[in-house]
Amino acid sequence: MDLPLLPPVKPMLAKAATKLPTGEDLYYEPKWDGFRCIVFRDGDEVELGSRNERPLTRYFPEVVAAVKAQLPRKCVVDGEIVVPAGDRLHFEALLQRIHPAESRVRLLAEQTPASFVAFDLLALGDESLLERPFAQRRARLEQALADSAPPVYLTGITRDADTARRWFETFEGAGLDGVVAKAADLPYGPDQRLMTKVKHVRTADCVVAGFRWHKSGPIVGSLLLGLYDDGKLQHIGVAASFPMARRAELVEELEPYRAEALDGHPWQDWANAQVPQGEDAANGPGTRMPGAVSRWNAKKDLSWVPLRPELVVEIKYDQLEGRRLRHTGQFLRWRPDRDPLTCTYDQLDVPVRYDLAEVLTT
Repeated sequence: MDLPLLPPVKPMLAKAATKLPTGEDLYYEPKWDGFRCIVFRDGDEVELGSRNERPLTRYFPEVVAAVKAQLPRKCVVDGEIVVPAGDRLHFEALLQRIHPAESRVRLLAEQTPASFVAFDLLALGDESLLERPFAQRRARLEQALADSAPPVYLTGITRDADTARRWFETFEGAGLDGVVAKAADLPYGPDQRLMTKVKHVRTADCVVAGFRWHKSGPIVGSLLLGLYDDGKLQHIGVAASFPMARRAELVEELEPYRAEALDGHPWQDWANAQVPQGEDAANGPGTRMPGAVSRWNAKKDLSWVPLRPELVVEIKYDQLEGRRLRHTGQFLRWRPDRDPLTCTYDQLDVPVRYDLAEVLTT
């Protein structure tokens, strides 16, 4: 490649805020929840760079084809790879796209095709735009993508805070997870938290039915969470991000609940199952097994320690993907006053549906 910026380039990041910032010099964009991707194109050469600097190119051949058809011949564009499904984004389908088998990659590209949503222009032709203010980069991006068509999109943008608040409240129903604010004079700072993001935050009381060890030693890595649905305890995700000292304390706190934990445990079959690598054979559609192999790292140990499902924890989370947490939950406090059987899906706030097509054409 012969570009002013060559891969890998780390994307500019955002710091979290609880309220939408306001000011005359701010731009607001919907916050897309997919795979962050910096696209490098030099003629027929295309590389899709990820946030962790591992190329996504081989997993999304349809995005590569769209880039060649619609982006300028020499450019570097920051954006998000998403998978639309009906009237919303489908994050679980996006996760499934990361597969080692080439034949599977091609099949999934046809069955669950991805789109690319562009929101910043880092280079055009032989010119690097990193030092240019965002307002100029946005104007150049709009010119560069003036003739773009699905599956390549230019993200919506507004300078009106009231419009941004409406987006925050309504766009979640289409699978988005907040709003991003950028200053008009903001240069592009790779790996720097120079933008501001406001995401949805909710709480839920969940049953703790197991835990995983931390990779560094005999301390707790994450708590396995469940909610009851028609009398069955469904695994919905994990709570983690504990300080190291707290992880050690949790080992002692959880020890009494390990005794005879598998006797009548709702996930007993999962603990006993011999799961083929890369498969979720014990469950089937709509559920996930706590001990399943990670598709991101086949060597990662996801074995778990069962606990009697008697503890309830309050967690903070952003949103659900189907019946599971989209991201790792954050531990808030124990809830000894709650009966585990009362921890059901009914307590969860479900966003009102919103047509994704309206977001993509904003």
